[in-house]
Amino acid sequence: MTTANLKEKPVRDLARMAKQNGVAGWHSMRKDQLIRALVRKAKSRHAAVSAAQATTGDTKAVRDAVVSQRIQEARARLAKVKNLATPPESGRASRAPRDRMVVMVRGPHWLHAFWEITPRSITRAQAALGQEWHGARPVLRLLQLENSLQGSPSERVLRTIDVHGGVKNWFIDIREPMRCRVEIGYLTPAGRFHSLVRSNIVSTPAGLQADTLDSHWGDIAADCEKIYALSGGFSPENNSTELQELFEERLRRPMGPPIARRTASDSEGDDERTSHFQLQVDAEMIVYGATQPGSYVTLQGEPVKVQPDGTFRVRVDLPNKRQVLPIIASTADGIERQTVVLAVERNTKSMEPFGRDANDF
Repeated sequence: MTTANLKEKPVRDLARMAKQNGVAGWHSMRKDQLIRALVRKAKSRHAAVSAAQATTGDTKAVRDAVVSQRIQEARARLAKVKNLATPPESGRASRAPRDRMVVMVRGPHWLHAFWEITPRSITRAQAALGQEWHGARPVLRLLQLENSLQGSPSERVLRTIDVHGGVKNWFIDIREPMRCRVEIGYLTPAGRFHSLVRSNIVSTPAGLQADTLDSHWGDIAADCEKIYALSGGFSPENNSTELQELFEERLRRPMGPPIARRTASDSEGDDERTSHFQLQVDAEMIVYGATQPGSYVTLQGEPVKVQPDGTFRVRVDLPNKRQVLPIIASTADGIERQTVVLAVERNTKSMEPFGRDANDF
């Protein structure tokens, strides 16, 4: 196995060879990285064989040396795959390590699971499973909640997802709106599950109520309030502080509404002071649809731009009253016409101002 020979092979064949030879991380390597890894692996095995031949000159010793090396490599890979312990991140504020898991809603069809697990919890899991530990595999379990009772038999295991050590994030695809949570642990061949940590409860929205978002924390920052809300941050059911802690640690900003803070001097003379705090609200809506490409579309008699694929999208003022909006589409030759009437109503009410006393906090 030489570099020149390997360069002639396609990446697919190199990846298959790397997998068969136990090259760690082969699935994310480029062609030049796969070639270097395979050459190193070949040299390592050749050195083991040469050492055995020089020592004994016995063919059996050579085979034993190769087999022993492969067994050690397999054990190392297995231990790495099963170890879900997460190392502390550099640059983070010092705090006692602990187990935690947070699930964030990243759109109508994706959940983003994040976890931190201590080595001590892995040791406890190994002791609890005993002989079953050797066959156990690390998994995520997606639990669907069928009513509002937390921790009850209404939690149904919807999916089991195999994971591996060395990661602390996982994206889970969701096929329909639901209330759910995620837990991580070890599943034995006999079906016994040892849970390490469970997440917060979230509700995924319908497909038209949210947009799929990007996967990095830098992108979350621009939409953090929306993701925090979708992930249950403002829900009364969310009695855990882990979601809030994670967002505040990563984004380095407080989450949630501001807390009213006033000094005693601020409250003096409240009777003499008139509040100038104002809140004005307006609204508009987006009307969108699809028709035959090349059609002519009007909304309330005004022409609407139709895209080449037949879709259209227009923003409409939403005054505080009832409206009837006729939408008419005609074919390019004017022979066929279709009308859809959209009736909407806005009812805005301004509530009485409300203030809190400093003694309430």
